[in-house]
Amino acid sequence: MLMLLNHTKAKSTYKKDKSAEKPLRSILKTISWRIIGTIDTIIISWVLTGQIKTALAIGSVELVTKMILYFGHERIWNLIPYGKE
Repeated sequence: MLMLLNHTKAKSTYKKDKSAEKPLRSILKTISWRIIGTIDTIIISWVLTGQIKTALAIGSVELVTKMILYFGHERIWNLIPYGKE
């Protein structure tokens, strides 16, 4: 696995990496991560409250708010050059 990561990094350049992260990619990453995160939140909420309706309500609210926050966070980090060299 480490060899694969090193090989991938060796082919990459700073200029390519800087422009490679398009907004659509950030949106798709946001959605996939939120699906995982929301399932986790629903399960935790269900375990803590014992009520599936409450767990689903909590999960549905955090699904929207955390997607917005993550997308903004991702786009801001894409502007920061630290660690891209």
